Amino acid sequence: MDTPAELVRNAAAAGLDVVALTDHDSVGGYAEAITALPAGLTLVTGAELSCRWAPEPSEGPSNGADAGIGMHMLAYLFDPREPELYRERERVRDGRVPRAQGMVAKLQELGVPITWERVAAIAGDGAVGRPHVAAALVELGVVDSVSDAFTPQWIGNDGRAYVDKYEFDPFEAIRLVKAAGGVTVFAHPMALKRGRCVPESAIAELAAAGLDGIEVDHMDHDEPTRARLRGLAADLGLLTTGSSDYHGSRKACELGEFTTDPEIYGEITRRATGAFPVPGAGG
Repeated sequence: MDTPAELVRNAAAAGLDVVALTDHDSVGGYAEAITALPAGLTLVTGAELSCRWAPEPSEGPSNGADAGIGMHMLAYLFDPREPELYRERERVRDGRVPRAQGMVAKLQELGVPITWERVAAIAGDGAVGRPHVAAALVELGVVDSVSDAFTPQWIGNDGRAYVDKYEFDPFEAIRLVKAAGGVTVFAHPMALKRGRCVPESAIAELAAAGLDGIEVDHMDHDEPTRARLRGLAADLGLLTTGSSDYHGSRKACELGEFTTDPEIYGEITRRATGAFPVPGAGG
């Protein structure tokens, strides 16, 4: 996995003029990224919040669906010092280690020779999560890429080695991010390869609660899915964004593979009041 400094340098080398740093439930990489930020590159700070949508009993089948569906909420340009959002992020982060250890244990039960020590080493100083478990599976030759690990066969939502953790309620995440001056975007909402996805009716409810946008251009969305999402966004008045979902060289995607329209980026920055994009000073 790239360090924050490597990320911004690689983004500049890829020809990007804006890059977002959205680590999972963490803002720990901000200082390093800003210090290393090259001239000509602007950094958008944020985080990818782990959420779980819980359907009403009438909204889904009863065969395990009551536990809800995992989802990720991108939070851009919020104030990282806002105390209520900070406390909730820490609650989520505190559950990351036992959750990853639980996935390692399940994989070992499935006959995979994975170790916690290797997963922890891959995570380094960052917040340990599924991408690090997935990277270990790639190293072992169990899967060909990090993306291939995020399936029901392995550690995708509801997968054989998936383990639940404490997660934000998505409606509460929207409220907290808004209170911290940030902008919210539902990440890869129809990435079916990863497991169950929330229904469109839930996206409508999130929009009514203040959701700003949905991520449309993403490696896990094919062209018909993107067209469907653009139509849904137009109906709900949501912004549409793009993202390479880059996690370093271990994941089969290129930095800058998918980008956000400059006009939509401008609208995101206009809506944000908690923080502002940081222009590079030649670090």
